Amino acid sequence: MKHSSSNLSGADKLTLDNNTNDLQSGWDTWEPLPRRQSVIIMAGGMLAIFLASLDQTIVATAIPKIVASLGGFDRFSWVTTSYLVASTAIIPIVGKLSDIYGRRAFFLFGIVVFILGSILAGLSADMSQLIAFRAIQGVGGGTLMSCAFIAVGDLFPPAERGKYMGFLAGIFALSSIIGPVTGGALTDSFTWRWAFFINVPLGIPIGLIFLFLFPKHKGSAQSKEIDYIGIILLLLAVVPAMLGLSWGGSEHGWSSIRVLGSLGLAAGATILFIINELRAPNPVMPLSLYRNPIMAVGLAITLLLGVTMFTGSVFMPLFFQGSLGKSATDSGLLSTAMMLGTVFGATIFGQLLSRFGGRYRSLGLIGIIIMAVGLFLLTQIDKDVSLGFVITSMVIMSFGMGTTFPCFNIAIQNSVHHKDIGIATASAQFIRSIGASAGLALLGSLLTTRFASKLEFNLPETALKEIPSSLLEDIKTNPNALMDSSQIGALESQIDPMFSNKSDLVDTIISVMRQSLAESISEMFIAVLVITGIAFIVTFWLKEIPLQKRAQKDVKIK
Repeated sequence: MKHSSSNLSGADKLTLDNNTNDLQSGWDTWEPLPRRQSVIIMAGGMLAIFLASLDQTIVATAIPKIVASLGGFDRFSWVTTSYLVASTAIIPIVGKLSDIYGRRAFFLFGIVVFILGSILAGLSADMSQLIAFRAIQGVGGGTLMSCAFIAVGDLFPPAERGKYMGFLAGIFALSSIIGPVTGGALTDSFTWRWAFFINVPLGIPIGLIFLFLFPKHKGSAQSKEIDYIGIILLLLAVVPAMLGLSWGGSEHGWSSIRVLGSLGLAAGATILFIINELRAPNPVMPLSLYRNPIMAVGLAITLLLGVTMFTGSVFMPLFFQGSLGKSATDSGLLSTAMMLGTVFGATIFGQLLSRFGGRYRSLGLIGIIIMAVGLFLLTQIDKDVSLGFVITSMVIMSFGMGTTFPCFNIAIQNSVHHKDIGIATASAQFIRSIGASAGLALLGSLLTTRFASKLEFNLPETALKEIPSSLLEDIKTNPNALMDSSQIGALESQIDPMFSNKSDLVDTIISVMRQSLAESISEMFIAVLVITGIAFIVTFWLKEIPLQKRAQKDVKIK
């Protein structure tokens, strides 16, 4: 099959030819496992991804019961944040070390740490303990996620990876559907502690698959010297950056000392990290990889799409409950359609990648176009929009988003020598996580800012005169009355009791709040659409090189 390289300059063609020859030399030394063993190990990897991602959604459902039991309402968001920070920070470290020492040891490490963290979290006596044990869980979960995606490159040649990448991405989305229902059933039927204890019986069989079926590592030709300074500097860069992005625009203002200090520390550590990586004999993140044009462009696209990754799953439930007045249960059911779109998009395009020779750039462009169409439709929503229109728009957007996961993961994996496939795959996951964290922080800040501005603009002049300034400031920053009807009474009590049409004024406030929220979410999707458009343009710089085929004869690894 002819691959698009006619627009390359002579120097670029020479670089691409050299890269292709280097990749082929890497595959000359690759020995595939028997098909049956590969499929069983792949099933274990899919279960590992399912377990780690399912835990996140189960715990999210259980948080109200956790707060009621342990207290610590002012810190409950850290139950999620501590896991996210730990899992993101560990990804590139595991990617590099598993290239040296093999995936099996880190799969086993990940499952043991994850189960241990789950047991400890379930036994937590207070919120501080739970937050700390969730970080331990995050280390295990991040290790499992990293190794599962890397294992696709170990088990299958590039030409076959697309469908398996699609399966992994689909499993990730599927857990978002099953998790809330499972979490609700466990907390209602037993106790919130089973949201963590359930990982023990689920995790042990997965660990046994890796223990007995995953081949032992033969040893890598690259140096086994560990870049300890690089690992420390990487953690000093990632952890403060994640914390700063989590705090910014929500718990603290972007100009607060805590946020600026965290982001400043992250920036300083990043500079020192780059200097160290340029000098280290065996760097934890070899910067030479990022001079590879396919790798660099693939990571840039991954970062941009990472910014958009959680916009639907996080902000559409807010639209359903706040603007359309749906219950939390109805919101969850409506969001299921969006998750199913991601499952089908990732699975179908993963199959297409394998069937049509891995035209990852062409398929990636098609996927981004589909995603952009859905996003454009979502920019048209308001409080009077029909449910059919919203669901159709969400499914189109999520289907397109799902298609991008296997396309650009394959591009990145296919661009490096097999010995570097771990750090290359981990870099993509790491960049996507950083993009997602930055996207949630920046888009969430944009949403709250636009909501406050639109609320004041949309309120009638007569209503503004009757609303106390303290109440106006409260509803501009906290639209909880839209999601919790019990707070409407508190809102009404702050209006002058001498005002004769108090109930009409409250109805006006609620109606304007619903419309302002819908308009703010619509504008946020405009920003997401612009980011997606940039990703589309950048994709044209992504070069396609032929995907290597499976060897004719399987060779058993002892």
